[in-house]
Amino acid sequence: MARRKHTKRRRGRGGFGFLYKLLSVLLICGAIIAAMTLFFRVDKIAVTGQKRYTEEEIREASGVEPGSNLYLLNKYDVARAITRKLPYIEDIRINRKLPDTLLIEVRESGRPFALVQDGSTWLISSNGKIVEQLPEKEAGQYGRISGCQLLAPSVGAAIALATEYASQQSSLLELIAALDDAGLTENVDGIRLDDLSYLDMDYIGRFTVRMAYGADYAWELVKLTATLEDEAIQSNMTGTIDLRLESDRVFLIPGER
Repeated sequence: MARRKHTKRRRGRGGFGFLYKLLSVLLICGAIIAAMTLFFRVDKIAVTGQKRYTEEEIREASGVEPGSNLYLLNKYDVARAITRKLPYIEDIRINRKLPDTLLIEVRESGRPFALVQDGSTWLISSNGKIVEQLPEKEAGQYGRISGCQLLAPSVGAAIALATEYASQQSSLLELIAALDDAGLTENVDGIRLDDLSYLDMDYIGRFTVRMAYGADYAWELVKLTATLEDEAIQSNMTGTIDLRLESDRVFLIPGER
């Protein structure tokens, strides 16, 4: 009987010990949360990577007010707010630097392409987002996309081509992304989607580059660059460079583009 009472007392102490440990953990967690809420407030917003926009424009677009809690901020909401208001920004990284700094690193889109429609020039970034609407007369300073039509264009939205051009949309987006990755966007005078069997790219003012829809455009641009670096290509030559063969061979048809 005495042994049973001793066992019960030990169990009682064990149960109390567990509750004590649980209460201690909860108190510690509560103290940590309270400290984070009270002490880690946004005092500085540091912005890097911007070119087109100012630091102040990006801070304002973020919607983060001084004194906001550093840990309760939703980084994804902040990023969405910035890209919605500042469409030239393509990528954002947001980090916290204790005790009081929010770090915002942005990557802006490079030179956009222009698509003229209904008297407006719609500028399209390398990730397929419409970043600006300009008058038609300002299209000349950009590489021009032709042979297709935008469906309900609006600044900040991803492009959507009209139904009859849907098959060309994915190829167009993949090509302009590959051009941006390769740093070749500035060399492009235009991209033409008039023909459903191939697309043409006007390049460095001298060549038409012919490519298949659905091609590996990163590799096609490697072939194009190698072709133009060949000693056989003279500085006064013009013509059509056909990249549609499955092999690595490239055909140059000299003459007018």
